[in-house]
Amino acid sequence: METVYKKARAKVNLTLNVLAKREDGYHELETIFQKISLYDELRITKTNEHDNIKIYTNIEMLKGENNIIFKAYEILKTKFDKIGGVEVNLKKNIPMQAGLAGGSTDCGAFIEGMNQLFSLKLSKKEMLEIGVKLGADVPQSLYNTPVIARGIGEKIEKIKSNAKYHILVIKPEFTCNTKEMYDKLDKGNITKQEYNTNKMKQALQEGNAKEVAKNLYNVFELTIEKAEEIKKEIIEVGAMGALMSGSGSTFFGIFENKEKAKKGFRELSKKYKTYYCLSYC
Repeated sequence: METVYKKARAKVNLTLNVLAKREDGYHELETIFQKISLYDELRITKTNEHDNIKIYTNIEMLKGENNIIFKAYEILKTKFDKIGGVEVNLKKNIPMQAGLAGGSTDCGAFIEGMNQLFSLKLSKKEMLEIGVKLGADVPQSLYNTPVIARGIGEKIEKIKSNAKYHILVIKPEFTCNTKEMYDKLDKGNITKQEYNTNKMKQALQEGNAKEVAKNLYNVFELTIEKAEEIKKEIIEVGAMGALMSGSGSTFFGIFENKEKAKKGFRELSKKYKTYYCLSYC
């Protein structure tokens, strides 16, 4: 049987601004995504069944039809008669409900894998069009470079960067529901934000990790009471800067070198589930 193996990499938001709520209920965003070395693993295998998908995973709640991969398969199957049955083995390493786009990056990797497995000859633009139907974070997952995402996430601008830096990601015990987080922003009538997009873009282009750490920003932190306290903990163990990713609940710190990151890892892992990562581009 033919099989495709894909690494679905997590992302962090280096900047995140919410510009406005649209009439359709979605929000206009401006954010910079950076992929990191933490990833889920997908193996997609053709089966003898004509039009069926079976998903096997180490996370029980992701085995049913609510899995975004199942929804992606349905869209692709409707679009291409040549697609047959597949078996998907998904090993989840990225924490869930964490602001790391775990589900979205799995979906993006699945679309790319199906394109390869069935020789669909989908262009990047066509994969983006499919991805945005499944989730606002899916389009960015189809890029391995840092990107600026605008609109609801579908307008992508690539950033040419070779910025390499060390990252610690921590997962507090609490989780954040994305819809509830947006509701908090809407009710809070938050209008004053720090727009660091251009400074962050320049820092990435120059490969300047200190400037990357200096210009971190996420408007959703205004809705989390413990945000500043958690960031302070990360900085106290040696990070140059710290931020919450996405709508939470993970936080991350950027470190000057491997030694400082490893030292910080030893301290933070006493209290939090902690991941040592590298920026990926």
